This record gives sequence, structure tokens and C-alpha cells, in this order.
Amino acid sequence: MTLVHPHTPRVAVASACTLGEEILWDARSDSLLWVDIEDPAVWRHDPASGRSRRLALDEKLSFAVLTPDPEVVVAGFKSGVARLDLSTGARTPLVNPHEHRPGNRLNSGSVGPDGALWFGSMDDAEEEATGSYYRWDGESLEGFGGKAAVTNGPIVAPDGRSVYTIDTYNGVIRVHDLDGSRVGEPRPLVAFEEGWGKPDGLTLDAEGHLWVCHYAGSRITRFTPEGEIERIVPVPTALVTKCAFGGPDLSTLYITTCLRGRDPTLDPMAGHVYAVETAFKGLPATLFER
Repeated sequence: MTLVHPHTPRVAVASACTLGEEILWDARSDSLLWVDIEDPAVWRHDPASGRSRRLALDEKLSFAVLTPDPEVVVAGFKSGVARLDLSTGARTPLVNPHEHRPGNRLNSGSVGPDGALWFGSMDDAEEEATGSYYRWDGESLEGFGGKAAVTNGPIVAPDGRSVYTIDTYNGVIRVHDLDGSRVGEPRPLVAFEEGWGKPDGLTLDAEGHLWVCHYAGSRITRFTPEGEIERIVPVPTALVTKCAFGGPDLSTLYITTCLRGRDPTLDPMAGHVYAVETAFKGLPATLFER
């Protein structure tokens, strides 16, 4: 029997993001960091003080990962991966996997246990299968996993032996064997059923279970590594985009959502960041040190 999580997510930050995404916890400052893709900005929030900072930018960005300098992130812009100074907004281009596809942009990204940046690209119109998945170690850029219109993930399992990708447009969570930097062919793990919405951002807990956001599904599902549903976390808004564990013991699940296209009279909770306590622990964010 599938469990329904006993606690309801609460609004943690009334951010009203047009497309909030890629939230993560910075344990060095006990703070949250996430992006708004379509009203381009990097947000930082200190739960202890309740204060937030928003760095507005002039180009869509889809993720920001931590580096050894707390004031510098590596971010995925429409024009490619760049180093971004959060104090000044200055950025330095690093790598662009789709210079020949101006209709593409980058999407979800994270740092694996191997220290490499794993990220995807996608069709900005969310129609054509022109996106792909990449691993970048600071020198070599390798594509894998075939093409997709809307990519999510990639995210590497805690043991470093598999990587998960999501083909959001087709509603499929996939798993690849991982041997060092060699990524195997994708195998379907979960196909979303009618009424579930679409699989969007995901995170992994310390047990290796997947927490997958349902875009247009008002929930997060915790799946076992074998793809079985373990529990459902209802979320009080429809467009659930990304989640990550945070808090001092990494047991609070933080959730980004989307305001794009929503009628605020019907979905007044859209676009905010939510939090819910769990009995599980997440994994600390890995720094990109290349």
C-alpha cells in the first residue's frame, strides 16, 4: 500500500517565481539557493533570519551549483555554462554544448560524487527532441542518453554506479549504468501514468531512493531504486518543479514550484518555495571544484 506523507508542505519563501527550479542547500551558510528560469534570477534564502536575496539577470538560467567560493556558482545559462559571481553578477563563459542550436537552452544540472557537472539541454519551445544530457569534468564534455525535447536530471546515485535521467516530454524516468565516466544506455525505470502530470526535477536521499516532482500533478513521489512507489507527498499547487533536502540534518525537503500560466485565483500558491519535514536524510551538495 502506498503511503501518503503525514505532513503537508508549508510555504517557506513566498517567492512567486515564474519558473522556480534547481533548489539546493548550502551547508556552509545553512541557506537555500535556487533559480527562476523565466524571470531570470538567482535566489538565496536564510531560513534562520527569514531574509532572502535575489540577483536579477538578463538571460535565462536553469541551474546554479556550488563552488569552493560561497559567492561564486557555476550556472547553466541559455548561452551555456558560466561562472557567476553572486555579489556582482559578473560571469565568465566556460562551455557551450549547443552553439549550433540557438533555439536550445540548458536545463537541470548537478555535481556528481565524481566532482563532474552533469546537466541537460532542451528545446526552449519544449517541442523538438533537440536536447541531450552531458557530463563535463572541467575539460572534457561528453554527451550521452540520446535526444529529448525536455531533459531533467541527470543525477548520479550515491554509490556512483548509476545515473538517472528524465525525458519529461515523454513522461519517462530512466536509469543508466555508470562505470567511472562511461555511461550506459538508458533503461526505462518508471513511465508516468495518465493523471500523474509529467516527471520534472528529482533528488536522491541517503538511501538511494528517488524523490520526483510531478509537473501538473501537485505531488512528489518517492520511488525505490527499482522504480516502485514508496510514498506520495501532496503539494498544494499544480506545477511542482524541483526538490532538495536541507536543514541542519538534511531532513527537510524544500520544493520549488511554477507560476507560469497559472490563474492566481485558482492556484494562489503557485511559484513559491515549500518545505516539509521528513524522516529521511538527503545528501550534501557536492562542490564543483574544476
